[in-house]
Amino acid sequence: MPRTALAPAFKTLPDWIAEPESYTPGAPRRAYRTVFVSDVHLGTPGSSARALVEFLRCVECETLYLVGDIIDGWQIRKGWYWPASHNDVVRTILKFARRGTRVVYLPGNHDEAFRDYVGLEFGGVELLDEDIHTTADGRRLLVLHGDQFDGVVLYARWLAFLGDHAYTLLLKANRLWNAGRRRMGLPYWSLSAYAKNRVKNAVSFISRFEETVAHAAAERGVDGVVCGHIHTAEIRRIGDVTYYNDGDWVESCTALVEHADGRMALIDWHAETAIAAAGRADRAIPA
Repeated sequence: MPRTALAPAFKTLPDWIAEPESYTPGAPRRAYRTVFVSDVHLGTPGSSARALVEFLRCVECETLYLVGDIIDGWQIRKGWYWPASHNDVVRTILKFARRGTRVVYLPGNHDEAFRDYVGLEFGGVELLDEDIHTTADGRRLLVLHGDQFDGVVLYARWLAFLGDHAYTLLLKANRLWNAGRRRMGLPYWSLSAYAKNRVKNAVSFISRFEETVAHAAAERGVDGVVCGHIHTAEIRRIGDVTYYNDGDWVESCTALVEHADGRMALIDWHAETAIAAAGRADRAIPA
């Protein structure tokens, strides 16, 4: 995505600060100290933008970290795709900033054009390359997207684009698969995540990535690291640091949250909404 393409969007930021369209009514807002989300890939059909808006409308927090690949510049260059639900994500995020939440955007490789604006603030959203987040219990966490540690992205960009194309095709198959499951009354099941977890090379890559990121964090003298990039949510102790990955909002729909006392946890939004739907169905069945 060329740098100049971002300028019109920034000029119209005030117009985006509006109430998003109404989705499924949610429970009372959950209060967290910090919320981390990444890999939303707005601008692609695979983005679970609607689910992210539903999640964000259910939470309030002191700090909201957008841990990269929020907008997919790679796909936008190929063709424009921006439905109303994608606007709603932007509006919802900007509303957090307007209400006093600190909102930090840490660009990734798919929205790397925003790195040209690191150090600036737009619509109350800070753009940083990385940040050190201090938890309520005093731990220091390095927060960044994670592509900085991906050799494919850094040294074989053409291979990264090839892998992105294959992943896009897999996501299309995933959407068709789950459309059929919905017709049969079955819950969401990620074909792409299943394939990724079953392929030995993918599993090996994920493990190497996690260890590389954790090693870099240890060298920085921090207690942990929060990243995204590989679309695999995880909390794992590696050596002297804790590795956190907040997952994605394409297939798994996961977020990382910090509670008021500093405890960190993963939120699986697909699982939570499926449980809630099952509960509503049970209550609807007469005794």
